[in-house]
Amino acid sequence: MGTVKYLLDTHTFLWWIGDDSALSEKARAIISNGENEIYLSAVSIWEIAIKVRLGRLEIAEELDVFTDRHIRENSFQPLPITLTHSIRIQSLSNHHRDPFDQMLVAQSMVEEMPIVSIDKMIGTYDVKRIW
Repeated sequence: MGTVKYLLDTHTFLWWIGDDSALSEKARAIISNGENEIYLSAVSIWEIAIKVRLGRLEIAEELDVFTDRHIRENSFQPLPITLTHSIRIQSLSNHHRDPFDQMLVAQSMVEEMPIVSIDKMIGTYDVKRIW
């Protein structure tokens, strides 16, 4: 079948690295399949940074070290936020009010990658949500 690209939602990334039982078996299989390319968006790290700053999330190391280590250890591909991603947000309906999730949806559309996410609201957009 060849390489398939997938975009992780922020919670999916955190549940994967934390070996959380909330992660679905399907998501676990996709991420662990070495033939797949797994992307972690800059918007997820931005979201994590804000949650850490607000005291809503704790990580055991500085965010730059945390990010570099998990990308390297898991062979994830970083996905920067581009102007094209940002512009795509204008055409999105307001189903999902979370700006981080809106960016993930826009990136999924532009890059033509399914999103691995438990968030059913993401599925209201013209993207493939896998869980």
